Amino acid sequence: MSITRSIRTPIMHRAVEAGGFVFLGGTIADDTSVSMGEQTRNILGKIAGYLKEAGTDKSRVVSASIFVTDLSKKKEMDAAWTEFFGDNLPTRATVGVADLGGGALIEVVVTALKG
Repeated sequence: MSITRSIRTPIMHRAVEAGGFVFLGGTIADDTSVSMGEQTRNILGKIAGYLKEAGTDKSRVVSASIFVTDLSKKKEMDAAWTEFFGDNLPTRATVGVADLGGGALIEVVVTALKG
């Protein structure tokens, strides 16, 4: 099985392709001073771009792990999530964490089928 790494950052490759899947590393919002909903929308937009660069799209996302610092704001995240994915909702785990650094309220990791 071949492994292809793309979208290099100083500390990781944002996308790794293996076994017919695209694995995206954790993504946070560019502007962490905005609401949970706005951070989620920004992250999902970035993820859409990463998926396109890796040769797939949001309709092929099969799984997501979401880390949030304030579960009381989960409804804002859920609204942005369903707007983005529509009827193609992937499986998902949402985990409350103490801190994500840099003021981020949410970090999202996704796995998608290639193609």
